[in-house]
Amino acid sequence: MQVSVESSEGLERTITVTVPPERVDTAVTQRLQSMRKTAKINGFRPGKVPMRVVEKRYGGQVRQEVIGDVIQSTYQEAVSKEELRPAGWPSIEAVKTDPGADIEYKATFEVYPEVELADMSSIEVKRPKTEIQDSDVAEMLENLRSQHTTYDKVERASKNADQVVINFTGFVDGEEFAGGKAEDAPLVLGSGAMIEGFEAQIEGMSAGEDKRIKVSFPDSYHAEELSGKEAEFDISVLEVRESALPELNDEFAALLGVSDGGIDTLRADIRKNMERELLESVEAVEKQQVMDGLLAANEVSTPKALVSEEVGRLREQFLERLTQQMGGAKPPEGANFPDDMFKEEAERRVKLGLVVAEVIKKAELSAKPEDVRARVEQMASAYEDPNEVIDYYYSNRELMQNVEAVVLEQTVTDWVIAQAKASDEILSFSELMERRKGGGEGAAEEEGAEE
Repeated sequence: MQVSVESSEGLERTITVTVPPERVDTAVTQRLQSMRKTAKINGFRPGKVPMRVVEKRYGGQVRQEVIGDVIQSTYQEAVSKEELRPAGWPSIEAVKTDPGADIEYKATFEVYPEVELADMSSIEVKRPKTEIQDSDVAEMLENLRSQHTTYDKVERASKNADQVVINFTGFVDGEEFAGGKAEDAPLVLGSGAMIEGFEAQIEGMSAGEDKRIKVSFPDSYHAEELSGKEAEFDISVLEVRESALPELNDEFAALLGVSDGGIDTLRADIRKNMERELLESVEAVEKQQVMDGLLAANEVSTPKALVSEEVGRLREQFLERLTQQMGGAKPPEGANFPDDMFKEEAERRVKLGLVVAEVIKKAELSAKPEDVRARVEQMASAYEDPNEVIDYYYSNRELMQNVEAVVLEQTVTDWVIAQAKASDEILSFSELMERRKGGGEGAAEEEGAEE
């Protein structure tokens, strides 16, 4: 077998492979001889069909099958021989396949780029330093109270924070518009659920009162036909309801599932959950800085084939989320979700995957069993029976692979921070939570580095 390699622009390579005819002819003969033993052809007893008849009947088909098998096997041999690392499937062009002559074909594909890691000291990381204060626990309790707000009907004019039940109809240029009408709609005044100016003009209205209000849709409104337009709404108030918060007592604790220890146990449970969330958030914020730093510091060419595969994965994930949001209903037929919607994120994930893979290779990093065990125990601590959860994880290989990936990702993060310009940053718990919201999910979902 002879192999020659041509380098095209960028990462594309074309190999020309020449295979001696004997490799194909021998395989064809062997396959036809095997078929002869079981071939059923009219006029001949099974196993007694002359070879020339079998060859005439099946020779062409068998030869094409053998050529396909030979191309597949010799392609793998060729890329191994030339020490090439294909990224994605090749495009195969058969050049010569005549009987008795050399088999020649061309395979065109992209290769993985050579990644030269930049000096990690160019990456800056601010490590959050946060402690949970009593005031943080109190704020969390207040959030839980607000989630259990009840509303009681009152006979007075509405005010901010009241819930009103309304009918409304919207008009643009004197015409009703789609989605601008509702009946018996509950609305908490001051919640910001409606466009600016809508809720403020309802304040002061009482049950049984009607009113026409004027508002303007923002330029960035999601419905293009309404963005920037002035609108009028006919409002009818059916009820005014006053908000009521539950008392912070043992009864409230029981409402949240804490039956033993009452409100004091609830506070302790909240602090414990916040401490767990604090640890996760610190990791997430540090990780996001590391991944952003790796992307900024390292220039890497991304194979188109890997980007295309990642676009497909992102589109599938998007459609799954959309279906869930639509209550299980599939997106409308013909809905267009072009590659451009996902290409930028796909390129980012592929690039980051390549860089992280090189870090793992260069630093010889791995997910150590003791670190994996600690991670599983950390996750299990949130459950009533941690040992049961730990056993469940260790009995499920897929779950364990996910944990190992997270641990390896954290190992990469710690390694980079050790080489980077790291400094401490004092943050309150709420600031840390906001910082985490502003970041991504890290590299656990990054793709493209696997070979």
